[in-house]
Amino acid sequence: MGDSGKTIRLKRILQPDRGTLVVAFDHGLVLGPIPGTLDPAGQIRRFVEAKADAILLNLGNFRYFAEAASPRHQPGLIARLDWTTAFDETAKTTPHGFQTCLVAHPEDALRAGADAVITFLVVGSGDAEFERKEVERVGSLARACERVSMPLVVESLARGAQVRNPRDPKWLMLHTRMAAELGADVIKTENAGDVETLRTVIDACPVPILVLGGSRTGSDEEVLNTVRGIVEAGAAGVFFGRNIFQADNMPDLLQRVRSALAGKASAQGQ
Repeated sequence: MGDSGKTIRLKRILQPDRGTLVVAFDHGLVLGPIPGTLDPAGQIRRFVEAKADAILLNLGNFRYFAEAASPRHQPGLIARLDWTTAFDETAKTTPHGFQTCLVAHPEDALRAGADAVITFLVVGSGDAEFERKEVERVGSLARACERVSMPLVVESLARGAQVRNPRDPKWLMLHTRMAAELGADVIKTENAGDVETLRTVIDACPVPILVLGGSRTGSDEEVLNTVRGIVEAGAAGVFFGRNIFQADNMPDLLQRVRSALAGKASAQGQ
């Protein structure tokens, strides 16, 4: 029979007939109240109304999802389980600057109504003890997820003194494969920058990859072009945060991203 619980929950998130759109809204725990996050209840309601396939939240924001979800459309729900210093530039130059800790466990997410959980896996820090703990933590979480039939998403990243370019395919292929070997069901990672390189990374990974969007740096059209490249490379979909919730017309952009993931001409707003 296999692990039917994981299979059922993953089907609430992954869309095999088109690319999956996950809205990441977990930034507040690491970055604080950045633009687009000051009204979490209102933003989560907008994500639901725009029919995102899934939403990534910290457990403290699950209450707003419970209020926003409706019988007509209830996105999949992914719970962030950890906190990290990996996005702090000073971590690269501070002894033992790279730290990660759990803030919840798979059982907590299961009780809260999550369909999947997510954790970081950071390599390239130059701190062997930190990376040993990263591997040990992700492996332990994978085993815990197996015990309760909870899908595990691993956000694998290269950060630190050893990393000149975090999008270098050498790093992408290393940490995505590490995540898969540890037991990830889905991987969230960075865009390699061009279609052919990203396709090489995706082809080398035995589990689905959802590509993250990163900072909001361009126009809506640039966001859509990025999505089309990700689709062309063969990714399972996207994990977009600031590129969505910091957009001037977020509902419109969400619909256009969904169309781009489906490969439709309406991605141009027609």
